[in-house]
Amino acid sequence: MSGNIELLSTTLAAAKAEDRAALIAYLPAGFPTVDGGIEAVKAVVAGGADIVEVGLPHSDPVLDGPVIQTADDIALRGGVRIADVMRTVREAYEATGVPILVMTYWNPIDRYGVERFTAELAEAGGAGCILPDLPVQESALWREHAEKHGLATVFVVAPSSQDARLATITAAGSGFVYAASLMGVTGTRASVGAQAQELVGRTRATTDLPVCVGLGVSNAEQAAEVAGFADGVIVGSAFVKAILDAPDEAAGLDAVRSLAGELAQGVRKR
Repeated sequence: MSGNIELLSTTLAAAKAEDRAALIAYLPAGFPTVDGGIEAVKAVVAGGADIVEVGLPHSDPVLDGPVIQTADDIALRGGVRIADVMRTVREAYEATGVPILVMTYWNPIDRYGVERFTAELAEAGGAGCILPDLPVQESALWREHAEKHGLATVFVVAPSSQDARLATITAAGSGFVYAASLMGVTGTRASVGAQAQELVGRTRATTDLPVCVGLGVSNAEQAAEVAGFADGVIVGSAFVKAILDAPDEAAGLDAVRSLAGELAQGVRKR
């Protein structure tokens, strides 16, 4: 079975045709439990998310702030494995039909085996991978297998990326480009700011791929601001925090569904 890179591209194109940004939700696999994480993905899609990133929990998530680190700790203590991540992708995709990507650091894939990981992700119906810490110059093996299995390779660019570097990164990527709006780790912020808009402009000058912005968006107002200049708005910590703050799992699902609804309205106000 081939992966769903085409579904990812058509989903982003459909949002553009509606003159809006796509809403991309991030949730870690295995949080609060494997089953609970699958239900959370279904809830954000029911609320209005167009695309979902499933996080592969890691013991040393260098780019993630305290909220996602807490969720990763819960998932790892619960014994989450790569098989559970694949199951999350499969069941979430079968239930929702939206593109599901995996966001992961490189080390777990390297240990698991690139061919095995890409084959299993494609078989589960995955659309691709976001690889925040894989240097482009070391990505040939990954890209070869991802392409073979119909998976997108999404690289992350940052405000510190020079223009020549941006061109190298975007030429190697597929699906979309993940623009990190600020230097630093993930987490909700009071403002997403001009740095992100400048980065999107510089990135667009190098590629025809959609440019989606993450790191810091937590409410409809910020989603609308980012939707004004980006092809997609990526929200993670706000969804995770909604689950962490909820008194029980049912309340957590209601909270993420409701937040997705607010954000979905936000991305339509450009």
